[in-house]
Amino acid sequence: MKRCAASVVLALILIEWFAGELNAQPPTVQQILPDNVTLEDHRSAPLKDLDGFFPFDVPATRAEWEQRSSALQRRILVSNGLWPLPEKTPLNAVIHGRIERDGFTVEKVYFESLPGFFVTGLLFRPVGKAGPFPAVLCPHGHGGRLQDAGEQGILQQIAKGEERFAESGRFPKLARCAQLARMGCVVMMHDMIGYADNTQLSFELAHRFAKQRPEMEGSDAWGFYSTPAELRCQSIMGLQTWNCIRALDFLCGLPDVDSARIGVTGGSGGGTQTILLCAIDARPVVAFPQGMVSTSMQGGCTCENCSLLRIGTGNVELAALFAPRPQAMTAANDWTKDMMTSGFPELRKLYALVGRADNVACTPLLQFPHNYNYPTRALMYDWFNQHLGLSLQEPIVEQDYPLLSLEEQTVWNAEHPQPPARGDQFERELVASLTQQSDQQLAKLQAAPAAAEYQTIVGGAVETILGRTLDDVRRIERTKLDKIDRGDHWRFHDLLTLTDQDEQVLAVSLYPKTADWNGSVVLWITGDGKSGLFRDGQTPHAVVQGLLAKGYSVLAADLFGQGESTAGGVELTDNRVVANPREFAGYTFGYNHSLFAQRVHDVLTLIAWVRGGEHNVKSVHLVGTNGMGPIAAAASAVSHDGVTGLAVDLNGFRFRHLKSYRDENFLPGIVKYGDLPALLSLSEAQRLLVLDSESPSELVTRTFPGERLLWTAPSADAPSTIAEWLTRN
Repeated sequence: MKRCAASVVLALILIEWFAGELNAQPPTVQQILPDNVTLEDHRSAPLKDLDGFFPFDVPATRAEWEQRSSALQRRILVSNGLWPLPEKTPLNAVIHGRIERDGFTVEKVYFESLPGFFVTGLLFRPVGKAGPFPAVLCPHGHGGRLQDAGEQGILQQIAKGEERFAESGRFPKLARCAQLARMGCVVMMHDMIGYADNTQLSFELAHRFAKQRPEMEGSDAWGFYSTPAELRCQSIMGLQTWNCIRALDFLCGLPDVDSARIGVTGGSGGGTQTILLCAIDARPVVAFPQGMVSTSMQGGCTCENCSLLRIGTGNVELAALFAPRPQAMTAANDWTKDMMTSGFPELRKLYALVGRADNVACTPLLQFPHNYNYPTRALMYDWFNQHLGLSLQEPIVEQDYPLLSLEEQTVWNAEHPQPPARGDQFERELVASLTQQSDQQLAKLQAAPAAAEYQTIVGGAVETILGRTLDDVRRIERTKLDKIDRGDHWRFHDLLTLTDQDEQVLAVSLYPKTADWNGSVVLWITGDGKSGLFRDGQTPHAVVQGLLAKGYSVLAADLFGQGESTAGGVELTDNRVVANPREFAGYTFGYNHSLFAQRVHDVLTLIAWVRGGEHNVKSVHLVGTNGMGPIAAAASAVSHDGVTGLAVDLNGFRFRHLKSYRDENFLPGIVKYGDLPALLSLSEAQRLLVLDSESPSELVTRTFPGERLLWTAPSADAPSTIAEWLTRN
């Protein structure tokens, strides 16, 4: 009886199990990843910030470095708002107030780096020597050129071996200018924004900005750090970089300067300026960037950061852009303390790669804190003596001199009155002038969007902003998760891994069975990810079924932050930002791609996979709907000829309308280069369909003349409009 009862129970269990199997539905597209599998995508890790680790991976060949260095130089220029370089307007330089010391003179200087925006500083010249002289630019860094150790502070520094003299050592930044002038150099130390005599923009704005200002976010007039400014690569860092370029213009224009012998040296924030200036300007022949060449902290001030700058790179690699020209530095008891084992070996390897291993030096001075002290200056004097051809006997010993009085070192006086401080109004006017000048440059380029110059400037900028092109997508590994027979079509579930980037994309593709495949793939990107093409997670929408019936294969995916492709398990609705309490986009997007760019990367992975797959794909049509039109447009812009047809539902979207850098569609710099129309103009698709409430710009109509462009108003049935366009001969 017991055996019989057990058999009955087992039979009932088996009947129930088989019934369940017969009634089971195939897995829905909302979840195609098995429960025991998690995505391994580096983008889900915590964001990188200025205190991260920034190694320098030296390329294997000189040709690879030349390609890499060209891209990095463009990144610096784009991020600083200097691609292309602005017009160099007259400096209208004024030199006055000459005073003499033993072996050198000091004069006060001001000039206009931009019309109405003054750069101030001190000019040191040698006496008793015959010119023309080499010149040295000395960006001073934080603390300003008037930074004073004080009577007691300098005695403590002397006791520790950091300084030698109780008088001139109190102002070490001026001490290096004086000594370089005694050595036979013309030396310019110009004020950072907000320091000493450069106060048209305040110190608090330039170096202590912490909270967004709603009153400076206007669509017609805005200030630095605002969303409109970030969308145009307008930053304090970029302005200071431009000031450095114009300071070199000033020095090289002096009649007693040999412009073929130019050096640059600065410490701390001035070291950051030295790195950037020497990376993008060919005139310096020797450099000593002090205190900021490091694989650790990259610069904490708002003036040392801007969006796009250090994505995928860091200060060591940026300093390497000066190679093979000679540069030296020290390691101190600060964030540079590990340079001898992490950073400098790579610099030497790079210099060896370009044939000048002896042209880079780093001396460990770990007994000293973060400063540009006398022992460090002594190393710099010998380095400049050697590479500026001064032919002085070494070691060069710095000399003392009587301090400059406040009156002697103040640029503005009754005869040379200081420009009035106009606060927010001046800031708005300055930013407006930057915008006007940039827009004028862009308008000239847009007159011929097919021309090489437009492709180089605008196309190159977009490549930098997005951080990837289709050519950069190489090794893709496919993991087949499922193959499901859906009657008239097959449904495939796949996990795509971009191995070089440690990124993953979950994709669903539909392959027709009832009709011969026509060789065309429709890559349809929606705001709901891969589930956006289905009614109930199982059945494709009628529009998709219609495409399958006509022989098209259709593919959808969860882009980063959509559906199953989330960051740390949290679906993204806006940009993540780093933990820094100061509300500055550069602290996040100077080190990390925006969510928009990351989603474009996923689309590029999908295009590359479709194009490089085992099937003989004849054409790829990229479609973006339900908020993903801009993503599709951007992906096509950097896909070259990877997309045959492009269809985007924009519904009036333009980047210039964004109100916050936290928006999921935030993309630094894109408005500067023409906004959404520029992305469309860079597409090499054969046909373009745009559903939009605005009229097409001349830029787009010139790029897609005649029947290549269909521009129509958005509708509730946008998918049907797109499908009809796709299947039109």
